[in-house]
Amino acid sequence: MAAAPNASARPGDGGSASAEPLLVVDDIYKQFETPEGPVIAVDHISLKVMPGEFLSVIGPSGCGKSTLFNIMGGLLDDYQGRVSVAGETVKGPHASIGMIFQEESTFPWRTVIDNVAFPLEIAGMPKAERHDRALHFIDLVGLNGFERRYPAELSGGMRQRVSMARTLASEPKILLMDEPFAALDEQTRLLLGDKVVQIQQQLQQTTLLITHNLTEAVQLSDRILVMTYRPGKTKRIVEIKLPRPRSSEIVGSDAFGHYVAQIWNDLREEASRGLKDDESRRAERRR
Repeated sequence: MAAAPNASARPGDGGSASAEPLLVVDDIYKQFETPEGPVIAVDHISLKVMPGEFLSVIGPSGCGKSTLFNIMGGLLDDYQGRVSVAGETVKGPHASIGMIFQEESTFPWRTVIDNVAFPLEIAGMPKAERHDRALHFIDLVGLNGFERRYPAELSGGMRQRVSMARTLASEPKILLMDEPFAALDEQTRLLLGDKVVQIQQQLQQTTLLITHNLTEAVQLSDRILVMTYRPGKTKRIVEIKLPRPRSSEIVGSDAFGHYVAQIWNDLREEASRGLKDDESRRAERRR
């Protein structure tokens, strides 16, 4: 069997020393108060993301992935540490950060073009200009010909492309995606992954993705942050040294399989800790 690809365990290592990171996550700590007592969701995570980099975050359920993303996106406050974009501290929603979520977010009463143009309309962009820009991003996500369709006339994967086009139309420097394809079947996920790679490379878009899908993470990413079970810490950062341009065809390669197996070993260890913890708490409640 061929040797496993190298993995980097250097949390916060952001690539070339000559370049400046676009996104800096500095020693983030977030605790929630619950009826059962305080719960540490994110435990002193630091990370540097370079311009144009694609980084995925993976970890067992409940490890704080979404909490970390919401902090990066300015949707959560009352935490310790600092998040900055190009040196500017993030305090609340930031114009340089776009977010895409798992939940359906298209407006059913608006056509595709009007959905994509919506944030531009809110920003006061003239109609002709916002429609031209919306058409550009509709074409970019592969929905040419569907501009006048309504969400009910589209598949789930197509609706997520509409959400992506709408977010990209605002031209954010950083795109945060929180399991946007979780509700889709595996074949659609792989094909959408190809489209995401194409868009990210074309725009040189700095992208961070939360996913539970190991294949998706390896297919798309330059690096993968593996988080521990609660409290969520950095367990490992794996550098994916697969050639680009990268499509779903690479999924069947030996090198790809080695990465998936390596990350699964880390994830299985943390998921097992989570299962044991759940069993202990259930046993405690039965006493």
